[in-house]
Amino acid sequence: MDWLDQVAKLRRWSGNGVRAPHKPLLMLYALGSYQQDADGALRYSAVEQELQRLLAEYGPGHRTTPAYPFHHLVSDGVWEVSTDRGPGSPGSGITVLRESGATGRLARELRAELARDGSLLGRLARVLLDTHFPPSLHVDLCEAVGLDLELAELPGRSGSAPAAAARRGRDRRMRELVLTAYEFQCAFCGYDGALGAGTVGLEAAHVRWWSHDGPDEVDNGLCLCSLHHKLFDKGVLGVGEGHRILVSQRFVGRNPASRRQVLELAGRPVIGPQRGVAPVARRHREWHVGQVFHGAPRTPVTA
Repeated sequence: MDWLDQVAKLRRWSGNGVRAPHKPLLMLYALGSYQQDADGALRYSAVEQELQRLLAEYGPGHRTTPAYPFHHLVSDGVWEVSTDRGPGSPGSGITVLRESGATGRLARELRAELARDGSLLGRLARVLLDTHFPPSLHVDLCEAVGLDLELAELPGRSGSAPAAAARRGRDRRMRELVLTAYEFQCAFCGYDGALGAGTVGLEAAHVRWWSHDGPDEVDNGLCLCSLHHKLFDKGVLGVGEGHRILVSQRFVGRNPASRRQVLELAGRPVIGPQRGVAPVARRHREWHVGQVFHGAPRTPVTA
Protein backbone atom coordinates (compact mmCIF):
# COMPACT_ATOMS: atom_id res chain seq x y z
CA MET A 1 0.00 0.00 0.00
CA ASP A 2 1.33 3.43 -0.97
CA TRP A 3 0.09 5.32 2.07
CA LEU A 4 1.34 8.70 0.86
CA ASP A 5 -0.66 8.38 -2.34
CA GLN A 6 -3.67 7.04 -0.43
CA VAL A 7 -3.70 10.05 1.88
CA ALA A 8 -3.07 12.50 -0.96
CA LYS A 9 -6.15 11.17 -2.75
CA LEU A 10 -8.67 11.28 0.10
CA ARG A 11 -12.12 11.36 -1.46
CA ARG A 12 -13.74 14.71 -0.76
CA TRP A 13 -16.88 16.40 -1.96
CA SER A 14 -15.87 18.96 -4.55
CA GLY A 15 -17.56 21.32 -6.92
CA ASN A 16 -16.98 24.89 -8.09
CA GLY A 17 -13.81 25.12 -6.01
CA VAL A 18 -15.62 24.48 -2.72
CA ARG A 19 -13.27 23.63 0.17
CA ALA A 20 -14.00 20.40 2.04
CA PRO A 21 -11.15 19.95 4.57
CA HIS A 22 -13.13 17.70 6.93
CA LYS A 23 -11.24 14.47 6.23
CA PRO A 24 -7.77 16.08 6.09
CA LEU A 25 -8.40 17.79 9.45
CA LEU A 26 -9.51 14.52 11.04
CA MET A 27 -6.45 12.76 9.60
CA LEU A 28 -4.11 15.41 11.01
CA TYR A 29 -5.84 15.14 14.38
CA ALA A 30 -5.50 11.35 14.28
CA LEU A 31 -1.80 11.58 13.40
CA GLY A 32 -1.22 13.99 16.29
CA SER A 33 -3.04 11.61 18.62
CA TYR A 34 -1.05 8.64 17.31
CA GLN A 35 2.22 10.50 17.90
CA GLN A 36 1.23 11.02 21.54
CA ASP A 37 -0.25 7.56 22.11
CA ALA A 38 0.19 4.94 19.39
CA ASP A 39 -2.23 2.56 21.11
CA GLY A 40 -4.92 5.12 21.83
CA ALA A 41 -8.31 5.47 20.15
CA LEU A 42 -10.62 8.45 19.73
CA ARG A 43 -14.10 8.12 21.19
CA TYR A 44 -16.41 10.40 19.20
CA SER A 45 -18.21 11.80 22.23
CA ALA A 46 -14.86 12.71 23.83
CA VAL A 47 -13.28 14.44 20.84
CA GLU A 48 -16.35 15.93 19.16
CA GLN A 49 -15.90 19.41 20.62
CA GLU A 50 -12.19 19.55 19.73
CA LEU A 51 -12.91 18.43 16.17
CA GLN A 52 -15.74 20.98 15.94
CA ARG A 53 -13.35 23.75 16.97
CA LEU A 54 -10.86 22.63 14.31
CA LEU A 55 -13.54 22.76 11.62
CA ALA A 56 -14.72 26.17 12.82
CA GLU A 57 -11.19 27.61 12.73
CA TYR A 58 -9.70 25.92 9.67
CA GLY A 59 -12.76 24.87 7.68
CA PRO A 60 -15.06 26.93 5.46
CA GLY A 61 -17.12 29.76 6.93
CA HIS A 62 -20.41 27.85 7.10
CA ARG A 63 -21.15 25.59 10.08
CA THR A 64 -20.39 21.91 9.64
CA THR A 65 -20.05 18.77 11.78
CA PRO A 66 -17.18 16.35 12.53
CA ALA A 67 -19.65 13.44 12.33
CA TYR A 68 -19.30 13.47 8.55
CA PRO A 69 -15.54 12.70 8.34
CA PHE A 70 -15.63 10.45 11.41
CA HIS A 71 -17.89 8.05 9.48
CA HIS A 72 -16.91 8.62 5.85
CA LEU A 73 -13.13 8.51 6.26
CA VAL A 74 -13.48 4.73 6.69
CA SER A 75 -14.14 4.43 2.94
CA ASP A 76 -10.64 5.76 2.19
CA GLY A 77 -8.95 2.78 3.84
CA VAL A 78 -6.97 4.86 6.36
CA TRP A 79 -9.43 4.93 9.26
CA GLU A 80 -11.52 2.43 11.16
CA VAL A 81 -14.51 2.82 13.47
CA SER A 82 -16.03 0.47 16.02
CA THR A 83 -18.85 0.81 18.54
CA ASP A 84 -19.73 -0.78 21.86
CA ARG A 85 -21.34 -3.54 19.79
CA GLY A 86 -18.29 -4.31 17.66
CA PRO A 87 -16.46 -3.30 14.45
CA GLY A 88 -18.01 -0.96 11.93
CA SER A 89 -19.34 2.58 11.89
CA PRO A 90 -22.98 3.10 12.91
CA GLY A 91 -23.43 5.91 10.37
CA SER A 92 -22.81 9.63 10.08
CA GLY A 93 -25.54 10.85 12.43
CA ILE A 94 -24.34 12.83 15.43
CA THR A 95 -26.71 11.13 17.88
CA VAL A 96 -25.93 7.58 16.78
CA LEU A 97 -22.17 8.22 16.94
CA ARG A 98 -22.52 9.54 20.48
CA GLU A 99 -24.90 6.92 21.81
CA SER A 100 -23.23 3.89 20.21
CA GLY A 101 -19.86 4.65 21.77
CA ALA A 102 -18.31 5.07 18.32
CA THR A 103 -14.51 5.04 18.51
CA GLY A 104 -12.13 5.76 15.63
CA ARG A 105 -8.44 5.24 14.99
CA LEU A 106 -6.02 4.94 12.11
CA ALA A 107 -6.49 1.70 10.14
CA ARG A 108 -4.64 -1.31 11.53
CA GLU A 109 -2.43 -1.69 8.44
CA LEU A 110 -1.50 2.00 8.55
CA ARG A 111 -0.62 1.80 12.26
CA ALA A 112 1.61 -1.18 11.53
CA GLU A 113 3.43 0.74 8.80
CA LEU A 114 3.82 3.80 11.02
CA ALA A 115 5.40 1.58 13.66
CA ARG A 116 7.76 0.09 11.09
CA ASP A 117 8.70 3.32 9.29
CA GLY A 118 9.46 6.12 11.73
CA SER A 119 9.51 8.76 8.99
CA LEU A 120 6.07 7.98 7.59
CA LEU A 121 4.09 10.04 10.09
CA GLY A 122 5.92 13.24 9.17
CA ARG A 123 5.58 12.58 5.45
CA LEU A 124 1.85 11.92 5.76
CA ALA A 125 1.36 15.11 7.75
CA ARG A 126 3.34 17.09 5.20
CA VAL A 127 1.22 15.75 2.32
CA LEU A 128 -1.99 16.71 4.13
CA LEU A 129 -0.70 20.19 4.97
CA ASP A 130 0.70 20.92 1.51
CA THR A 131 -2.33 19.55 -0.32
CA HIS A 132 -5.06 21.26 1.67
CA PHE A 133 -3.75 24.35 3.49
CA PRO A 134 -1.53 27.38 2.75
CA PRO A 135 1.94 27.45 4.37
CA SER A 136 0.99 30.36 6.64
CA LEU A 137 -1.33 28.03 8.58
CA HIS A 138 0.90 24.95 8.90
CA VAL A 139 2.54 25.77 12.24
CA ASP A 140 -0.72 26.85 13.90
CA LEU A 141 -2.54 23.81 12.56
CA CYS A 142 0.09 21.39 13.86
CA GLU A 143 -0.15 23.00 17.29
CA ALA A 144 -3.95 22.74 17.18
CA VAL A 145 -3.87 18.98 16.52
CA GLY A 146 -1.00 18.30 18.92
CA LEU A 147 1.42 17.26 16.18
CA ASP A 148 5.16 17.88 16.62
CA LEU A 149 6.18 18.08 12.96
CA GLU A 150 9.86 18.65 13.72
CA LEU A 151 9.96 15.44 15.75
CA ALA A 152 8.02 13.59 13.04
CA GLU A 153 10.50 14.73 10.39
CA LEU A 154 13.71 13.71 12.14
CA PRO A 155 16.43 12.10 9.94
CA GLY A 156 15.25 8.91 8.32
CA ARG A 157 12.72 10.60 6.11
CA SER A 158 12.72 9.00 2.71
CA GLY A 159 10.65 8.45 -0.38
CA SER A 160 9.40 10.81 -3.02
CA ALA A 161 6.24 12.88 -2.95
CA PRO A 162 3.15 11.08 -4.22
CA ALA A 163 2.07 11.71 -7.76
CA ALA A 164 -0.98 13.69 -6.65
CA ALA A 165 1.17 16.18 -4.73
CA ALA A 166 3.91 16.40 -7.34
CA ARG A 167 1.68 17.15 -10.28
CA ARG A 168 2.07 20.92 -9.95
CA GLY A 169 5.22 22.84 -9.21
CA ARG A 170 5.32 26.27 -7.64
CA ASP A 171 6.65 29.19 -9.66
CA ARG A 172 9.60 30.56 -7.69
CA ARG A 173 9.15 33.95 -9.40
CA MET A 174 5.73 34.44 -7.80
CA ARG A 175 6.99 36.26 -4.70
CA GLU A 176 9.20 38.68 -6.60
CA LEU A 177 6.52 39.42 -9.20
CA VAL A 178 3.82 40.09 -6.60
CA LEU A 179 6.00 42.21 -4.32
CA THR A 180 7.15 44.24 -7.31
CA ALA A 181 3.58 44.69 -8.55
CA TYR A 182 2.61 46.15 -5.17
CA GLU A 183 5.81 48.18 -4.92
CA PHE A 184 7.05 46.31 -1.86
CA GLN A 185 4.34 47.44 0.52
CA CYS A 186 1.45 45.68 2.22
CA ALA A 187 -1.70 46.04 0.14
CA PHE A 188 -3.77 46.42 3.31
CA CYS A 189 -1.76 48.65 5.65
CA GLY A 190 1.11 50.03 3.57
CA TYR A 191 3.89 48.51 5.71
CA ASP A 192 7.15 48.55 3.71
CA GLY A 193 9.88 47.49 6.15
CA ALA A 194 13.37 46.59 5.01
CA LEU A 195 16.51 45.26 6.67
CA GLY A 196 19.50 46.45 4.73
CA ALA A 197 18.80 45.86 1.04
CA GLY A 198 16.08 43.27 1.61
CA THR A 199 12.43 43.48 2.60
CA VAL A 200 11.40 42.00 5.94
CA GLY A 201 7.92 40.92 6.98
CA LEU A 202 6.44 41.13 3.49
CA GLU A 203 5.00 38.04 1.78
CA ALA A 204 3.23 37.07 -1.43
CA ALA A 205 -0.21 35.76 -0.50
CA HIS A 206 -2.26 33.57 -2.82
CA VAL A 207 -5.87 34.76 -2.92
CA ARG A 208 -7.13 31.42 -4.20
CA TRP A 209 -4.92 28.96 -2.34
CA TRP A 210 -2.27 27.14 -4.35
CA SER A 211 -3.44 23.91 -2.72
CA HIS A 212 -6.86 24.53 -4.28
CA ASP A 213 -5.72 25.16 -7.86
CA GLY A 214 -4.82 28.80 -7.33
CA PRO A 215 -2.34 29.83 -10.04
CA ASP A 216 1.08 31.38 -9.41
CA GLU A 217 0.03 34.56 -11.21
CA VAL A 218 0.03 38.20 -10.18
CA ASP A 219 -3.76 38.51 -10.51
CA ASN A 220 -4.05 35.80 -7.84
CA GLY A 221 -1.62 37.47 -5.48
CA LEU A 222 -1.36 40.22 -2.88
CA CYS A 223 1.70 41.64 -1.20
CA LEU A 224 0.85 41.48 2.50
CA CYS A 225 2.73 41.95 5.74
CA SER A 226 3.06 38.86 7.91
CA LEU A 227 0.17 39.87 10.19
CA HIS A 228 -2.31 40.61 7.43
CA HIS A 229 -1.25 37.52 5.45
CA LYS A 230 -2.14 35.34 8.46
CA LEU A 231 -5.45 37.15 8.99
CA PHE A 232 -6.25 36.88 5.27
CA ASP A 233 -5.61 33.12 5.24
CA LYS A 234 -7.65 32.68 8.44
CA GLY A 235 -10.66 34.43 6.91
CA VAL A 236 -10.57 37.54 9.08
CA LEU A 237 -9.83 39.71 6.04
CA GLY A 238 -10.92 39.56 2.42
CA VAL A 239 -11.19 41.63 -0.74
CA GLY A 240 -14.63 42.61 -1.99
CA GLU A 241 -16.22 44.60 -4.78
CA GLY A 242 -14.26 47.61 -5.91
CA HIS A 243 -11.16 45.96 -4.46
CA ARG A 244 -12.06 47.18 -0.99
CA ILE A 245 -10.96 45.41 2.17
CA LEU A 246 -13.46 43.21 4.01
CA VAL A 247 -13.24 42.59 7.76
CA SER A 248 -15.24 39.73 9.27
CA GLN A 249 -17.96 40.56 11.79
CA ARG A 250 -16.73 37.56 13.76
CA PHE A 251 -13.39 39.20 14.50
CA VAL A 252 -13.22 40.86 17.92
CA GLY A 253 -10.47 43.29 18.88
CA ARG A 254 -10.80 45.64 21.82
CA ASN A 255 -7.52 47.51 22.12
CA PRO A 256 -6.28 50.37 19.94
CA ALA A 257 -3.82 48.16 18.06
CA SER A 258 -6.58 45.75 16.98
CA ARG A 259 -8.80 48.63 15.92
CA ARG A 260 -6.03 50.34 14.00
CA GLN A 261 -4.54 47.26 12.31
CA VAL A 262 -7.76 45.35 11.60
CA LEU A 263 -11.14 46.92 12.32
CA GLU A 264 -10.37 50.27 10.72
CA LEU A 265 -9.35 48.53 7.47
CA ALA A 266 -13.01 47.76 6.68
CA GLY A 267 -14.00 49.42 3.41
CA ARG A 268 -10.57 50.83 2.61
CA PRO A 269 -9.31 50.35 -0.95
CA VAL A 270 -6.51 47.86 -1.50
CA ILE A 271 -3.17 49.64 -1.98
CA GLY A 272 -1.92 48.84 -5.48
CA PRO A 273 -1.01 47.25 -7.71
CA GLN A 274 1.00 49.75 -9.70
CA ARG A 275 -0.39 51.10 -12.96
CA GLY A 276 -0.36 48.60 -15.81
CA VAL A 277 -0.57 45.53 -13.55
CA ALA A 278 -3.80 43.56 -13.29
CA PRO A 279 -5.46 43.66 -9.85
CA VAL A 280 -6.80 40.54 -8.18
CA ALA A 281 -9.14 38.78 -10.60
CA ARG A 282 -12.82 38.64 -9.67
CA ARG A 283 -12.90 34.81 -9.80
CA HIS A 284 -10.11 34.58 -7.23
CA ARG A 285 -11.66 37.23 -4.97
CA GLU A 286 -15.00 35.44 -5.06
CA TRP A 287 -13.39 32.08 -4.30
CA HIS A 288 -11.68 33.51 -1.22
CA VAL A 289 -14.84 35.25 0.02
CA GLY A 290 -16.86 32.07 -0.45
CA GLN A 291 -14.34 29.51 0.84
CA VAL A 292 -12.10 31.28 3.36
CA PHE A 293 -13.67 34.52 4.61
CA HIS A 294 -15.70 33.99 7.78
CA GLY A 295 -19.25 35.27 8.02
CA ALA A 296 -20.46 38.65 6.84
CA PRO A 297 -18.23 41.71 6.44
CA ARG A 298 -18.31 44.59 8.88
CA THR A 299 -19.76 47.95 7.93
CA PRO A 300 -16.90 50.31 7.01
CA VAL A 301 -15.77 52.71 9.71
CA THR A 302 -16.76 56.29 8.99
CA ALA A 303 -14.64 59.24 9.98
